[in-house]
Amino acid sequence: MYNKAIGIIPARYKSTRLPGKPLIIIEGNTLIYHVYKRASFAKEIDELIVATDDENIFAEVKSFGGKALMTSPYHNSGTERVAEICEKNDSDIIVNIQADEIFVRAEMLDELIKLMKEDNNCHMATFCTRITDLDELDNPNVVKVITDTMGYAIYFSRNAIPYPMLNNDMHITTVKELVSYKNDLIGFYKKHIGIYAYRREFLLQFAKMKPTPLEQIERLEQLRAIERQVRIKVLETSYPMIGIDTEEDLRRVQSLINAKPDILTEM
Repeated sequence: MYNKAIGIIPARYKSTRLPGKPLIIIEGNTLIYHVYKRASFAKEIDELIVATDDENIFAEVKSFGGKALMTSPYHNSGTERVAEICEKNDSDIIVNIQADEIFVRAEMLDELIKLMKEDNNCHMATFCTRITDLDELDNPNVVKVITDTMGYAIYFSRNAIPYPMLNNDMHITTVKELVSYKNDLIGFYKKHIGIYAYRREFLLQFAKMKPTPLEQIERLEQLRAIERQVRIKVLETSYPMIGIDTEEDLRRVQSLINAKPDILTEM
């Protein structure tokens, strides 16, 4: 029986595309504050921790009453940072909450944890949402996922999958244009949301596994599990989710907040 869950938010300062990202100010507060506060409303999470290698992020989390722990500066991924915390924590279920998912919802985290509690055979689970912005189809920073009929991931890619190989009389070269031409296709495209739940023992093993070829090509760590035949359950959510990786993402987040000012208070 699995009955203890911990939420861990890995946060580093030296982001390649957006340095200092967790400390960016959005609507009067830092990004890490928004993510932590929203995650703290999850009823199924017994403990919430920010795992960081940066003293400024550590101090910021402490300043608003959150819990933070310093980790090694030599990790290659957030998963390794999360695993370091788990080595000294006996929680059965681990939820890896990306520090840039500003619109994360508490009920999403609860849904993941309940899935893990109910299905002892599930070692890893995550989220996806349907793509409605066609610009995301051709954006390699937006990771796409396809699933089988049982909701398990078949593949993750930075390219648009599946590719719509359609007969048409137009000179179309991008998936965005193809989907625009055949707008009934849009329902097939889903983007991955960087929130994961793991069983503790699996996570500790996963973090130590060597990178696999597809993982290295796509630079997507979850492919390491796919290539080793580990099934990843993918839950679909209808909530608007924008991971902040670039300045463009930041502008999109601000536009959504401007259009719906109460979105950050919806937990």
